[in-house]
Amino acid sequence: MPPVHPARAALAARLRSAGSVFAEDEADLLLEAGDGDPVKLRGLVQRRLAGEPLEVVLGWAAFDGHRVRVAPGVFVPRTRTTVVVEQAARRLQRYDRVVDLCCGVGAISVALLGRVGALDLVAADIDPDAVDVAAENIGDRGIVVLGDLFAPLPERFRGAVDVIAVNAPYVPSEALATMPAEAREHERLVALDGGPDGLDVHRRVAAGAGEWLRPGGAVVIEVSSTQAPVSAAVFEGSGFSVTIESDDEVEGTCIVAELPA
Repeated sequence: MPPVHPARAALAARLRSAGSVFAEDEADLLLEAGDGDPVKLRGLVQRRLAGEPLEVVLGWAAFDGHRVRVAPGVFVPRTRTTVVVEQAARRLQRYDRVVDLCCGVGAISVALLGRVGALDLVAADIDPDAVDVAAENIGDRGIVVLGDLFAPLPERFRGAVDVIAVNAPYVPSEALATMPAEAREHERLVALDGGPDGLDVHRRVAAGAGEWLRPGGAVVIEVSSTQAPVSAAVFEGSGFSVTIESDDEVEGTCIVAELPA
């Protein structure tokens, strides 16, 4: 085994003492981002030790084999959301029509484009900063629009969407205080707070999605395992055929709600 570089070892020790569980991996990423500039590296390390999320310090997050750009204040994509990507991709072919709702930085869009290929894709979010970052991540492979849920979608999508992929906020309001500080203090409330039981946005998606899906189209929406039965019942009440899908490897759960053909 080759010797550990002294700078890496010292940096990992500082990160470990600050509570990092993956100190060695973080040290490698920060050294890479520092690009041999000690002043730049010092600034990055100070930001990380002050509690900024690693992804925000680096300027990117790893998601489904891609590096997607992130920015201060926006929601950082989580690995568990790949359960949505997996279930959505199974239901898509090239050039199908897709909506990435509550898109954040567009991580689901980027992953679906990578897995399926070219898509007729629109990503939408209510946070203008997230929309700006998503537009950069998606580029000319899709359209990114600003607005509340379905309101900004193009009219040509009405009744014609194959899959609506959603990572809506689903943290119950009272549980926000128990979230890790990195999320609670560095991501906007609109991306986290799902209302009293966490499912306010799920109800709105269930109520509106049928107008946009083609017959046989599906909503794939992330949820916690404990909330899944309630969310499933919400979509069933709106006329969907529903299954609950989980991926133990990434600890992710989603609802797949299909519109009758």
